[in-house]
Amino acid sequence: MPQTQPAIEATGLRKTYGPVVAVDDVSFHVAEGEIFGLLGPNGAGKTTIVECVQGLRSPDAGRVRVLGLDPETEATEMRRSIGSQLQQSALPDRLRVWEALDLFAAFSPSAVDWRGLMTVWGLEPISGRAFGKLSGGQRQRLLIALALINDPRVVFLDEMTTGLDPAARLATWDLIREVRDRGCTIVLVTHFMEEAEKLCDRVAIVDAGRIVATGTPQGLIAEEPAGVRVLFSAPAAADLAFLHTVPNVTEVMRGGTSVEVEGSGPVLALVAAALVEHGLVPPDLRVDRPTLEDVFLRLTGHSIRD
Repeated sequence: MPQTQPAIEATGLRKTYGPVVAVDDVSFHVAEGEIFGLLGPNGAGKTTIVECVQGLRSPDAGRVRVLGLDPETEATEMRRSIGSQLQQSALPDRLRVWEALDLFAAFSPSAVDWRGLMTVWGLEPISGRAFGKLSGGQRQRLLIALALINDPRVVFLDEMTTGLDPAARLATWDLIREVRDRGCTIVLVTHFMEEAEKLCDRVAIVDAGRIVATGTPQGLIAEEPAGVRVLFSAPAAADLAFLHTVPNVTEVMRGGTSVEVEGSGPVLALVAAALVEHGLVPPDLRVDRPTLEDVFLRLTGHSIRD
């Protein structure tokens, strides 16, 4: 069977501003119908990468194809099939929500019903409010809706949940999954670890203008050498020597009634079975697995918040 062409291909991208190297030999591909995340701290070069991919900036070197099209020489055709919500997007302060949706729909021959988008993204209650009067979260929801109004095959979302409260962020994730499930390819720029881990099919970890790792969130975490920690409480007098013989266990540590078992693979199930076999059923048995934060720290030597 012939292989499906990637929705996005970027090879050897480089972008400098004087002595500052913003993007340094970046290569990646995005499959059709996936949520692909560019994960990294502010200033890592993520936004510059997606701006080069969209043709909003010209790279100093490298090659880009979006849906098989060159963003520099075939920009008009490409932009009919993409949507974009940029981090610094803005609209005239007096433009009302419904007017913005109606205006953007008028520009696109393939526009979806903007009234439906207004409902989906919770904009109906503020449809008559001017852009300058919107909160940060309301602006974000409007800008995402505008990015989807031409029914794009590929959409770029740059820090889309900045300014949203936790409940609104979770609701936005669900809506983005629905957009992906309808066949749209999504490139998500984010510095939120949980967002990348829960939402993305694959991520590229970006630091200092370079991609230092690419893979599924679960795959990157599984490669983390820190392994798995099983935590629980047990009576201080309980003899836990048997835990040293449990398969996959590498270390057992205890301090008073607190016990910490380190291991790999299905160590939680193995430890739980051994505890039950020895008459111990701790009510607080839990597992502490590595996260993307641990992966990022190991690969870059610093926290994403540094």
